[in-house]
Amino acid sequence: MTEWINACFIRGGTSKGLFFNAADLPTDDADRDAALCHVMGSPDPHGRQLNGMGGGISSLSKVMLVTASTREGFDVDYTFGQVEVGIDHIDYSGNCGNLSSGVIPFALEAGIISSPDGQQEFQLFNTNTSKTVTVTLEVVNGRAAPAGAATSGSATSGAVELPGVAGTGSPIQLSYPSPAGSRTAGLLPTGSPTNVLDDDGSAITVSLVDSTLPVIIVRAADVGLSGTELPGEIDANRPAMALLERLRQAGAAAMGFQTCPEVVPKIAVIAPPQDSTTLDGADLDADSVDIMVRMISMGKAHLAVPGTGAMCLAAAAAVPGTLVSDITGHHSTEQSSEHSTEHSTEHSIVRLGTPSGAVIAAADYADGELASTTLIRTARILMRGQVPLDSDRA
Repeated sequence: MTEWINACFIRGGTSKGLFFNAADLPTDDADRDAALCHVMGSPDPHGRQLNGMGGGISSLSKVMLVTASTREGFDVDYTFGQVEVGIDHIDYSGNCGNLSSGVIPFALEAGIISSPDGQQEFQLFNTNTSKTVTVTLEVVNGRAAPAGAATSGSATSGAVELPGVAGTGSPIQLSYPSPAGSRTAGLLPTGSPTNVLDDDGSAITVSLVDSTLPVIIVRAADVGLSGTELPGEIDANRPAMALLERLRQAGAAAMGFQTCPEVVPKIAVIAPPQDSTTLDGADLDADSVDIMVRMISMGKAHLAVPGTGAMCLAAAAAVPGTLVSDITGHHSTEQSSEHSTEHSTEHSIVRLGTPSGAVIAAADYADGELASTTLIRTARILMRGQVPLDSDRA
């Protein structure tokens, strides 16, 4: 007999995924993962997940498992799963910044938590990284506010448009306190802002940075790219993609990973600001961005930028000597500083030129230490209903 389970299909940032109340899922991890893979349509040798809810690419093949938190000071715990398309496997090694924006809208919709109306702040515990995520959004009638419904005049009222997403949504602020060392020893896992990786006798300089997400950062010119290519062009460039994967594996080892899962670390290909064309055919002027970014996720070029990846690059921009800082200039990005005899703070904002447009991310430093990273996203519940958990593929 087919077992049906409640779920919501949600767009969070530039990703989409299925959200579940973790309490409704099988308690055995293997049984749970087999059921979730079936729901998403994996494994699919055709790479399209037509027999499930997935979309055949990494940004459309995700699940979130949410539960009310029993930890003091936290509202919810959540676990992100990257469902592999071609094999029967779910990778839990990292978090998803884009889809994290849908956690509180789902928790409110599903009755996992409740909240008064107005601008509210929620504390989330991400089990993948054992890190805190602070989410600030507007609540209207007990649910996350739809676009334009919140009129309090706060930073999370009104409507914003995300690059790569048609239409507008109410802003959702994601803040990651103490984000350094999500999977490694710290912000700079090797202790240096740059490292040299060997690729069959060729020395390639990279920056290895871990803030909300471990990322291997490489200059576009060093891998035969310009930094303005659209994702399809990068995916079709087999020599460049093979080189980037070799660098990812070498960088993972240098960062201390015992193995190199597909989800992390990710690769960021960067270049100085240039005029470019986005996926919708619009012009992106060089003076509207601080740095060009093309990120590789799960073996393919990302259509925009992972949210956690954007925040990692914002953190790297404020560290002198990183490849990102060399392009943006440590003090050239928009920032504010407050100084006293005891404490100093710095707020660094970076505009990332992505295939879908300019994405803004920020990092806050206190007394020279990374205090938090911040990103504004939107989310929308696209479907609320039930999906079958049985593993019969008929």
